[in-house]
Amino acid sequence: MKKPLKHFSLCIGRELGSGGKEVAATLAKRLDASFYDRELIYHASKESGIAPELFEKADEKTRIKIAGGFFGLGFSIHGAAFPQGGFLCNEELFSIQSQVIQDLAKIHSSVFVGRCADYILRGEENVFSVFIAADMKDRISRISKIHNLSEKEAEEYILQNEKRRSEYYNYYTYKKWGAAASYNMCLNTSVLGIEKCVDIIEDVIRNLYSEE
Repeated sequence: MKKPLKHFSLCIGRELGSGGKEVAATLAKRLDASFYDRELIYHASKESGIAPELFEKADEKTRIKIAGGFFGLGFSIHGAAFPQGGFLCNEELFSIQSQVIQDLAKIHSSVFVGRCADYILRGEENVFSVFIAADMKDRISRISKIHNLSEKEAEEYILQNEKRRSEYYNYYTYKKWGAAASYNMCLNTSVLGIEKCVDIIEDVIRNLYSEE
């Protein structure tokens, strides 16, 4: 019989097309943890009163500035007022989403996908970070099937979106996205497969955070 787990947060970074989201979602089920990916956008929207379109536009991007008044001015989160002049920059949206991640992490053991959760939760106990990678040919194949793209289109899609994703992580965390030193563990689904990666991470979490 498996021992109950202490309260924990598992943060999953991933290369596009690596199967990282599948790994994260499967782990959340196995570990009886909450799962957050794009759901964080809607939690942030609900918490702040800001329309989700703002968070969608800024999601894992560093250089977008949006006129908040276009979507509705008033918002407050933990007493914060709407920025002067009616404009929201990415740093302010990141701050709101960071507070949401911190709040959610306190409620229940959670698996977070991307969005710098490993950095945001760096001062908390029982936080473990993993980066999921894969060989480019496998990533192209997966993205091609998911989005019905040619191999060339899939590769361009990966390169464009990963540039954005890496810039976002590097900008807010002062670490390097995808570098082994930035995470507690790095795994390659092309080498190990999705299921084996899930097994390895689950085993580590249970060994680290099982109740005595």
